[in-house]
Amino acid sequence: MKSLSRLSAVLLAVLPCLSHAADAPAADDGYPNKAVRIVVPFAPGGSTDVVARILAEKLAQQFKQPFLVDNRAGASGNIGADLVAKAPADGYTLLMGTTGVLSINEHLYSRMSYNAAKDFVPVSYVNRNANILVVSPSLPVTTVPELVALARSKPNALSFASSGAGSSTHLSGELFKAMAGVDILHVPYKGSSAALTDLLGGQVTMLFDNAPSSIGFVQQGKLRALAVTSRQRLPGLPNVPTVDEAGVKGYESLSWSGIVAPAATPPAIVLKLNRAIDRILASEDVKERLSQLGVEPAGGPPEAFVRLIASEREKWGKVVKSANLKSN
Repeated sequence: MKSLSRLSAVLLAVLPCLSHAADAPAADDGYPNKAVRIVVPFAPGGSTDVVARILAEKLAQQFKQPFLVDNRAGASGNIGADLVAKAPADGYTLLMGTTGVLSINEHLYSRMSYNAAKDFVPVSYVNRNANILVVSPSLPVTTVPELVALARSKPNALSFASSGAGSSTHLSGELFKAMAGVDILHVPYKGSSAALTDLLGGQVTMLFDNAPSSIGFVQQGKLRALAVTSRQRLPGLPNVPTVDEAGVKGYESLSWSGIVAPAATPPAIVLKLNRAIDRILASEDVKERLSQLGVEPAGGPPEAFVRLIASEREKWGKVVKSANLKSN
């Protein structure tokens, strides 16, 4: 509740500035007039990276300036987030923030070099997507009940990879373990692409991967999808049940991403970016590209993103505490 109260205080301070941004005409004059960097705090090839590159391409077309994706992986996204938190608040360094970076890591890490509630101003809620529970086709299971039965017969013999400790892919697995009553070993990686590589190579048993980075492997038959973590099936995988449908009743875990900027970024620049991103997310070609990846575009005003970050911080804080998870 302290985290929620703190974020609410920041929201109260920020929203009046946003609502009066139209009265501050000089703040974004000529913005952007040079390249803008979008820091992705994970390795290339993962879902956050894929969506950020689509967004960067379209922003560059709108503003007639380069929008460059800069991958800064490490420490479950904390390295990239810290870089942006300390960057000049001029709109030229942005962060593609995620569930883990903005709502989970502060619960998981005893020492943090940035404060997600104080060091960033939310710009745009970009997308939400389900994770997919994928296994190697060589694993002798084709359904969630079969997986649960195998895990119960061999406690801690099975392993699940993640894109990093505290990531949505990690906590999706922890939530599954708790709700299904199984013991499965967690193996963290520096991004989902590395986790996928080892899953494809048979070094780990399963992965609750963000849909954009794994759906292609499922469609090609290189991985087997047992379930999706949303409450609805994915259009790109209509025959794959939800985890809830597959027998773990009440299960739901969504990943999301959004653009944030250093906290003192002028409100007029924040709104200029927000409106540009909203236009991109509403375009038919982007909606189609994201749908094929299993991604749902979000959009909306900055304050809606603030509320999402706060509610997710509450939800996942409880999961981290109940699973007794801590790093460093």
